[in-house]
Amino acid sequence: MKAIRLVLTQNKAHYRKEETITNKMTYPLPPFSTIIGTIHNACGYKNYHDMDLSIQGKYESMGKEAYTDHCFLNSVMDDRGILIKAKNGDLQSKAFEKVAKALKSTGNSFRKRKTIQVLNEKLMEEYINLKNLNDEIAKYKKLKIDKFSKLAKTRKNSLKKKKKNFEKESQEFKLISKREEEIKKLERLIKKKLNEYTYENYTKEISKYQSLTTSIRYYEVLYGVNLVIHIRADEKTLKDIYENIYNLKSIGRSEDFVEVEECELIDLSEELPKEIFSKFKGNFIGKLSNSFYLPYNEIKDKNLILKASEDGTDIKGTKYYLNKNYEIKDNQRVFNKVKVIYTSNYTIDKKSKNVYYDKINGEDYLVNFL
Repeated sequence: MKAIRLVLTQNKAHYRKEETITNKMTYPLPPFSTIIGTIHNACGYKNYHDMDLSIQGKYESMGKEAYTDHCFLNSVMDDRGILIKAKNGDLQSKAFEKVAKALKSTGNSFRKRKTIQVLNEKLMEEYINLKNLNDEIAKYKKLKIDKFSKLAKTRKNSLKKKKKNFEKESQEFKLISKREEEIKKLERLIKKKLNEYTYENYTKEISKYQSLTTSIRYYEVLYGVNLVIHIRADEKTLKDIYENIYNLKSIGRSEDFVEVEECELIDLSEELPKEIFSKFKGNFIGKLSNSFYLPYNEIKDKNLILKASEDGTDIKGTKYYLNKNYEIKDNQRVFNKVKVIYTSNYTIDKKSKNVYYDKINGEDYLVNFL
């Protein structure tokens, strides 16, 4: 069976667990979707090319790196954070201009210019004018619109009582009903005009202003990463990967650069060489140095029999649900997840199935695709 073998190194890497927020935790090896996405990007693919992967590797140490987290609040907080204006309020864009920032943890006010540092005077004036306009609109609504609504309600109640004195088919009843509808129509028109004015002159513009808060958070980072990745796909896809592998720049974050130590087209066989088996407790294979993602169902169905090399007991590991590939449903990505066991230093029984063998620089490697 044709496959590609990749040997990669990274000085540092972060393979984020998507459910972690405050402390961005990392997987010990890159998920399948991360590798597949990276390969597709390197090859310039626009559509999905089917491929199966075997991912194994190790890292020297794990640490934490601090970063500044920027959080955009849904509303403007007058007394805290940084007041900003989005470059384009109609788009999901991170481009913005800083207007002013609060200087204390509490007791500030952008509108009153209290204990703040103004960074853009023109935008500061615009923000305050918008807030003043909103007060004027609220005052007008209370003095004019609410007063009219109250009078209209009284008039409608009066007309409703009058209608009870006439038959539904009478001319008087119809005239009263028509007058009722005219009042309702006028109410709707006034509300519509006010809403349109408010939106065009206040809501649309104030929505471009937001509060930005910053905080220190942390990435878990792996250092001294070594990866051995085997890829199984059709012949054309394997050729594309081989020819474009040096377009692969990073895995994980954009700053997690990759060095391609080796990229080879190889032949894999399910026939494991007899000489790689040791002579202890049922002929298990010798101890391996890498950690693996192994398919949970293969282990559960006993197609892949894992044993510890020292005493032949059942191996233990960590269960993960990892993204592999995705489908577009209702304009959203829906990932197909695979259940795996992350484990290391294991041995296999001769009866194990779907296991392939590879030898790199004199060292034995087992390959199990998912």
